[in-house]
Amino acid sequence: MTPGSNIPLSTARVTVDVAAPVRLDVSGLLLTADGKVRSDDDFIFYNQPSGPGVTYRSGGGAAPDAIIVDTAAVPPGIEKIVVTASPDAAGQTFQGIEPTATIRNADDNSVLATFTPPQLGTETALVVVEIYLRNGAWKARAVGQGYANGLAGIATDFGVTVEEPAPAQAPVAPPQPVAPPQPTIQTPVTPPAPPMSTPPPPAHAPGTGKINLDKGRVSLQKNQTVSLVKGGRPLLSQVKMGLGWEPAYRGKDIDLDASVIAYGPQRNHVDSCYFGKLSIVGGAIKHSGDNLTGEGGGDDEVIVVDLGRLPQDVTGLVFTVNSFSGQKFTEVAKAYCRLLDAATGEELVRFDLTNAEPQTGVMMAKLIKQFSGEWEMTAMGDFVKSRTVRGMVKPAAQAL
Repeated sequence: MTPGSNIPLSTARVTVDVAAPVRLDVSGLLLTADGKVRSDDDFIFYNQPSGPGVTYRSGGGAAPDAIIVDTAAVPPGIEKIVVTASPDAAGQTFQGIEPTATIRNADDNSVLATFTPPQLGTETALVVVEIYLRNGAWKARAVGQGYANGLAGIATDFGVTVEEPAPAQAPVAPPQPVAPPQPTIQTPVTPPAPPMSTPPPPAHAPGTGKINLDKGRVSLQKNQTVSLVKGGRPLLSQVKMGLGWEPAYRGKDIDLDASVIAYGPQRNHVDSCYFGKLSIVGGAIKHSGDNLTGEGGGDDEVIVVDLGRLPQDVTGLVFTVNSFSGQKFTEVAKAYCRLLDAATGEELVRFDLTNAEPQTGVMMAKLIKQFSGEWEMTAMGDFVKSRTVRGMVKPAAQAL
């Protein structure tokens, strides 16, 4: 399909999956004749996976996420379901990672059509395709219109309540203007402002725009992502996540606990590895044990992950640090996490926590398995009010 083209649907139930070289968040919105949702319940995504006639299905990193539409179950008054996509990594654009939407018969998985939006650039979210009702018959249209202010821009445009105010918007024409048979969707974009004192960009994988490991150690800032690929091959050996900290201002000893929480394809909690449970998922994840003071050089606690031995139902890992004694992170200095090659001890990725909040828990980093097989590490640095790993399970799932 090309932008603006449409096909009649030969089946009542269709699946629209959206694939890309990186993990995407895919969602669907049920729209009335005025192009708006009736309420926030019409926004279908991973935290709200089902609505009337529309369902979200996670690929869990092993396959693309998808929206399933049962046109026979779509309620009266809903005339269109738009399928959207945005990169999971915060701030990442679609430049160099053009997605492909595949429209399938949901009953036998046969392909009805495919569509790859052309010439993408600063867009961080897309309306990819739409399933719409015209003269009593359901059709599918290729759209490919983008927003540079992420999924929040799309949601706001279609009437979904967004808690944080959206940035100022300016309209932009799509790269290849088309004249579809009904009004097009507005495409506000605001190019993101560059951060102050931006460091030189690290090495990127050829043609993908992703940071990888080809040119040595990668130093991440908050919300940056690195693909664990070296020499064109995914890193699937043993790695060590080292976490370290010091008492602030030569204060008293501080007892922090490092943990890793494992999740499945539906962001479901599989298990947690911490000082009270030093080995999980058949020994593919192991903990070094508890450090009670934070004193001394080097990593305070180490978690070993055998990426190649992880079960198929483990597609996300979130590394956390908690203060069981109740001391706040404003009393902690030089907190960091770093990923090492377990065989050579080579430091691959490092993230230094540069700010602190008066909370007792922090999500340091996450590893997410892509449907193409490689893992990606994203620096987080998000604080949570929780003294134990148990209290981190829900916020960490929401952060995947």
